[in-house]
Amino acid sequence: MSSKPRIAVIVGTTRPTRWGHVPAEWIRSKIEEDGRMTADILDIASYELPFFDEPASNRWMPSKNPQAVKWQQDLAKYDGFVFLVAEYNHSLSGALKNALDQAYKEWNRKPAAVVGYGGLGASRAVEHLRAIAVELHLVNVPNAVHLGGGEFRAVHPLGGGESTLADVEEKLNVGGMIDDLYWWAATLKPAREASQSEAA
Repeated sequence: MSSKPRIAVIVGTTRPTRWGHVPAEWIRSKIEEDGRMTADILDIASYELPFFDEPASNRWMPSKNPQAVKWQQDLAKYDGFVFLVAEYNHSLSGALKNALDQAYKEWNRKPAAVVGYGGLGASRAVEHLRAIAVELHLVNVPNAVHLGGGEFRAVHPLGGGESTLADVEEKLNVGGMIDDLYWWAATLKPAREASQSEAA
């Protein structure tokens, strides 16, 4: 029997004043609490990735930069992803876009779920991410968690931050997102592993 799907929760910002580590730890704990998958946090800030400067993506040739190679190797260990997405001028952060560009094969045929946060729950940034995900052969998970409006102000320091994510999670689509993520991860994992065995 195949092991539990492994999920990487990716913190999509790198600023020293960022807040993304808070919802990242929260959604990681919710996935673990559900019990059907395991989850780890991958923080792109810890990889010190350069701006993408390879001759081509690793779809076509191996990357040379050691930080990029380490990023690819770590992504390859996982069966699906949850992206923590903040909205920067109606789009995702430059750091997250760069991290997406630094790999290709490691994203293929794996589900991509999203926790978006900001005034509108990062909805415009999430739409941009989903378009990028299609090109990377990720499978977009339909249900997403959008932390916006009053719930965002209640938990974020700029809004006073007097509440915790646990206080507002009943208003968020956490269960729906985790259910979709599990279905796609569990469905794709055996087929992907069989394909890799045939190619070996």
